Amino acid sequence: MAADQGRRFRLTVKKELERLEKLERQMELAALRQTEPGWRTALEEKVPQKVRANLQKAFCKAFSVVFEQGSGWIEKTYDKEELQKDHKIHNYAVQIKRNKKELRRMYKNAGAADLRNMAVTTAEGAGLGLLGIGLPDIVIFTSMLIRGAYETALRYGFDYDSPQERFLILKMFEAALSRGEARRRAGRAVDGICAAHPTPETVRTHMQAQIDRTAQAFAMDMLVLKFIQGLPLVGIVGGAANPVYYRRVMKYVRLKYQQRYLRKILEETAVRKEDHLAGADELAGADERMSSSR
Repeated sequence: MAADQGRRFRLTVKKELERLEKLERQMELAALRQTEPGWRTALEEKVPQKVRANLQKAFCKAFSVVFEQGSGWIEKTYDKEELQKDHKIHNYAVQIKRNKKELRRMYKNAGAADLRNMAVTTAEGAGLGLLGIGLPDIVIFTSMLIRGAYETALRYGFDYDSPQERFLILKMFEAALSRGEARRRAGRAVDGICAAHPTPETVRTHMQAQIDRTAQAFAMDMLVLKFIQGLPLVGIVGGAANPVYYRRVMKYVRLKYQQRYLRKILEETAVRKEDHLAGADELAGADERMSSSR
């Protein structure tokens, strides 16, 4: 009976993983087909080159500062240990009840934190936009994105406090805002990092290059809106885009952590199954030896 329940649970996990992979393909197809509206292209052409360069530098600096110096500050805005305990409780429920309902409950719990973070990005983006403050907002917005990614990682049982995990988060951010073939390449790179488990030394060697790529993806996609946000009064329009981008990025980040969690379950259950079979073979061999000795 336990074996049957285990097989049904693995089948449930596989079906859930297939559903998420289908959703990811739909997201990728939408990104491949996405084109710039005419009005946006026209406005981008009017943005001075110096502003473009400064915007990319601002995102690059924000990611560098927050990742290298800001984790302690970000962790003060939530209870890391409590989130880790929550995951253990939800994961235990999944392992005991072994059904889709518990998996979906974990998804819902992880998504609730994003609603709170999105409310903060809405308030600060609109407030600073009203004052015509654009570039300084980037550090706050970046911090909220990283906080959202950190919380999501913890809720699915992954610790972000390693160069590999932070490198992966940066690559996920890049993929979420990329379009066309760049989106496909970034998505494949995310999957490659998850599968290959690069060493800390390898990651540190490529960290700055990845920060630059992620900053470029954000700067290119948010160019017009951040430029507008730097204009008093009308800047509220640009600032109001913060929650839109937050939702877009975190939708992808949540999806990838959900997939990793499900694949981890499949790996762990496969190991337990192999151990069970090995134990059964050993027991059968011992019985055979006892029979032959009589």
